[in-house]
Amino acid sequence: MVPFSFGDHAFQALADGALYWPARGALLVADLHLEKASWYAGGGQMLPPYDSLATLSELTAIVTRTGAREVWCLGDSFHDVDGCDRLLPEARAMLLALTGSTAWTWITGNHDPVMRDRCGGAVTEEAAVDGLVLRHEADQAETRPELSGHFHPKLRLRVRGKLVARRCFVGTANKLILPAFGALTGGLDVDHPALRQAVGRPAEALVPVRDRMLRFPVAA
Repeated sequence: MVPFSFGDHAFQALADGALYWPARGALLVADLHLEKASWYAGGGQMLPPYDSLATLSELTAIVTRTGAREVWCLGDSFHDVDGCDRLLPEARAMLLALTGSTAWTWITGNHDPVMRDRCGGAVTEEAAVDGLVLRHEADQAETRPELSGHFHPKLRLRVRGKLVARRCFVGTANKLILPAFGALTGGLDVDHPALRQAVGRPAEALVPVRDRMLRFPVAA
């Protein structure tokens, strides 16, 4: 985990896209998109149905490693409003264990604006926590320090002639966009106009690597 500060708070960033907040014992993740594969299967596009198991296994490992007491999911936790109903028994048991052992909060997103069965936890549209705003999609008019998801930011670099893509955080002085945590999620290039407009400028792509944070300026 790589320590860094945002909004006058100390955080620790993980390479898989999670963000740990030591002062609260809180873990923040965005865009799990649970049951995305089964949603596609419902439309005839068959994908291996193990994305939720992979995502929840990784999340369980991080909660255990950090000892997190709170978990905040910043929207699009399920790929659709019926996603929880389609969880495999093993994945459902894993999620219920997580929501039952932590103070778990689902922030709604555009994929899951209504959560009929959330497998435990509380639900809210957004939250203000210790001076920080937590929501799904960045609000350009927001002046308070804000953490959000939605855009699945990725940094693409050419290294030794090969194109390399890494999930990354994107930040300015008062906005921090988390990458997608889900195992079956795509990514939006950090230079995409929609992402640049949402986060403002000057912005940086932040890539946690071992014990340091690599910072890359996002094109204006």
